[in-house]
Amino acid sequence: MPASRRAFLHASAASTAGLAFAKTSTAAEGRMPIALVGCGGMGTNHLKLLTARKDVELKYVCDADANRLAAAAKIAADGGHGVTPVNDLRKVLDDKSIVAVWHATPDHWHSPGGILTADAGKHVYVEKPCSHNIREGRLLVEAGIRNKVVIQVGTQARSTPTVQEAMKRLHDGAIGEILVAKAWNSQLRRNLGKVKPSDPPAHLDYAMWQGMAPEAPFYSNRVPGMWRFFFDYGAGDMGNDGVHNVDVACWGLNLLQLPNRAAALGGKHFFDDDQQWPDTQCAVMEIDGADGKTRQFIYEQRIWSPYVQEEYENGNAFYGTKGMLVMGHTVGWKLYGERNKLIEQMTGRVDLAGHHTNFLNAIRNGEKPNAPAIAGHVAAGICHLANICVRTRKTIAFDPKSEQIVGDAALAGMVKRKYREGHWAVPKGV
Repeated sequence: MPASRRAFLHASAASTAGLAFAKTSTAAEGRMPIALVGCGGMGTNHLKLLTARKDVELKYVCDADANRLAAAAKIAADGGHGVTPVNDLRKVLDDKSIVAVWHATPDHWHSPGGILTADAGKHVYVEKPCSHNIREGRLLVEAGIRNKVVIQVGTQARSTPTVQEAMKRLHDGAIGEILVAKAWNSQLRRNLGKVKPSDPPAHLDYAMWQGMAPEAPFYSNRVPGMWRFFFDYGAGDMGNDGVHNVDVACWGLNLLQLPNRAAALGGKHFFDDDQQWPDTQCAVMEIDGADGKTRQFIYEQRIWSPYVQEEYENGNAFYGTKGMLVMGHTVGWKLYGERNKLIEQMTGRVDLAGHHTNFLNAIRNGEKPNAPAIAGHVAAGICHLANICVRTRKTIAFDPKSEQIVGDAALAGMVKRKYREGHWAVPKGV
């Protein structure tokens, strides 16, 4: 199915879903019954904003860590929400009154949890990256369409007025035809050290935390938080912080399908520790347009280098035939015309609360979600392609229609992952 058709169906699903809340809500004041799954750092950010809203009723918080669960329940109670704390997503999904679920879990739970939620007829807010691998991302998109529910991915730059204004400039031709989009992620991460397997702490249901991932011992430098730097649970920092800028690059290019060719090199050039994904990475990809022209995407990562690049620590640059726009999506942007003349600039911070509002409006009245599943899938998929290139040291030819690696049978299976056999959260169709 063409990307444009998929995007249309997803938007149509969002419009249809607007009727669902009107039919299922029983709260006299119109407060939407919702749940939050994953109560860590980003989950707590969501929690504080959601409990301050007057248009939602937080009924559940869910986490495999009993300490985090108790802390989240207290925040909710202090905000006037009488939540039920649970450690199993299925208990949330069994409650037919729940209209929408926020997922702020580790990455390996994003698509599986989102798909289960959509199949339960509930709307999905899922953190970035929306998938652990390419195949999962496609299944998430299909789950939203199949169940006629809204899916919003947590790339909140898409609901940030400053970034929206920059995209208007680009799409209106302010720098001419955009031929190259660049994203970068530069900051200083911490050394994770080297540890041996140990018993998980008593407050963590480690089997629930691992979920559908292959069974493995507990390591104290993976849980909590640092799981993103290990193959089985995350997509490295490209899929963590980098995906925000990858998504902005895709937005600027109006990209709704994965690239045709991908190459990347990288490795651990700085950290001597247990983390498995690269600390240094450079990717180049080509997208063949319907207009017969090829455009280029570039990504750079140095998570040991806390220095600004083109004025922004984490950012984007769009190179057009008549100018350039440089952006830090959490800071602002500058637009340059011919002869490097600064034409316009704007500053502003990301708007997470606005991203929530857009998601809720999409459920209530059919407003288009700013970060639909297809956008999240493409941004995450680019990260996955780059990571495959890095791990194999090979250039990839990719068919964006079938979403398969072509011409290399050994690589073809890497669009998927291995799951724990028989686990209840393994997505159907993988």
